[in-house]
Amino acid sequence: MTRSAMSPLRAAIGPGLLMAGAAVGVSHLVQSTRAGAEFGLLLLPVVLLACLLKYPFLEFGPRYVAATGENLLVGYRRLGRWALALFALITLATMFIILAVVTVVTAGLAGLVFGIDASPATLATGILLACLLLLAIGNYRGLDLAMKMIMAALTVSTVAAVVLAFGGLQEMTTISGLQLAPQLWTATGFAFLLALIGWMPIPLEVAVWHSLWSQERAQATGQTPTLRNALIDFRIGYIGATLLAAAFLLLGALLMYASGVGFADSAVGFSAQLVDLYAGTLGEWSRPLIAVAALSTMFSTTLAVTDAYPRVLAALLAVARFGPDDPRAREPHNRATYLLALAGVIAGALLILYFAGAAFTQLIDFATTLSFLAAPVIAWLTLRVVTDSHMPAAARPGFWLRLLAWFGLAFGIGFALVWVGWRMLA
Repeated sequence: MTRSAMSPLRAAIGPGLLMAGAAVGVSHLVQSTRAGAEFGLLLLPVVLLACLLKYPFLEFGPRYVAATGENLLVGYRRLGRWALALFALITLATMFIILAVVTVVTAGLAGLVFGIDASPATLATGILLACLLLLAIGNYRGLDLAMKMIMAALTVSTVAAVVLAFGGLQEMTTISGLQLAPQLWTATGFAFLLALIGWMPIPLEVAVWHSLWSQERAQATGQTPTLRNALIDFRIGYIGATLLAAAFLLLGALLMYASGVGFADSAVGFSAQLVDLYAGTLGEWSRPLIAVAALSTMFSTTLAVTDAYPRVLAALLAVARFGPDDPRAREPHNRATYLLALAGVIAGALLILYFAGAAFTQLIDFATTLSFLAAPVIAWLTLRVVTDSHMPAAARPGFWLRLLAWFGLAFGIGFALVWVGWRMLA
């Protein structure tokens, strides 16, 4: 391929890796590892199925922005004010607790790496203030470059750890976890199953984040990506996030479930376990490197999430104010509104962290379950947008992708109804 042919593709690469960087956080380092540690390989098909069924709806974000030049929020507004209001309600209900969750895991790793004896809430305050400073004085290019470097380092180290961990596979006679199936359908097991699906590999509202990041990328590079290049960028990030989810589950199964190691119920305790997983397979020499890599990964996730919610709020206000046909509603976020929203989102997350105390796994399960229950609504709205008359016919999803989307929507609705029934009977 010639240099001139590569240039547009290079210009398009970025938002998909930002999405992957946001994904490879709590859902992977915590939930996937926990799934393997507690259930062996029993939940590996569940992880892969969740990634498959969410694929269409997350792909619709870059598809829509590449085809129309608009972000998904404009698309929701074209369906009606009710659609935009519904997404805004979901965002407001989840954003503080989701940011709190990813930050508390980052805080645990920071305390471990730097040997800081402080409460998770105190460490989280420092991390979020650092994010505030970076995002207030930085720009999209810095976020983009940092994410690419961190994702590359984590991928190499994780794949190496999994390959070396398979050396002990012959010692595992019950790794399939099939004997644990009855435990999965207890109240605790079922709650964890729903929480796992909720954030695997990432919540569906990230399709909106991706569309906003795509607009920023186009502005930063001066090139609007073609549909083909936008989808290549997305697929690189999504496939990478899916493979890493499977890798973390394997690490939990091979190194924790096989040896009977329990899953820590605190951010600091789990952080130490996570580093031990790598050091136990790669060798003690790798401990400081892995600790820094894991911290960098979680910090990048926290940074991406801290950036995304204010960006969404600023775009929501612009679309609600100007309407879908005003050019001002299609431009990247207003800087002043973004900074105000940034301060508000951080303040809300810190309040949750200070009131939640040490309820680490409970906080994560609650946040991921909220995402699980909101997923069918977001999926339906996004499917409506990319099949609406405002979407160019040539760029609309094909038959098989729409079929997978409808199947995923039915699956999400069905599981949500099961959860409601289960809670009513509990």
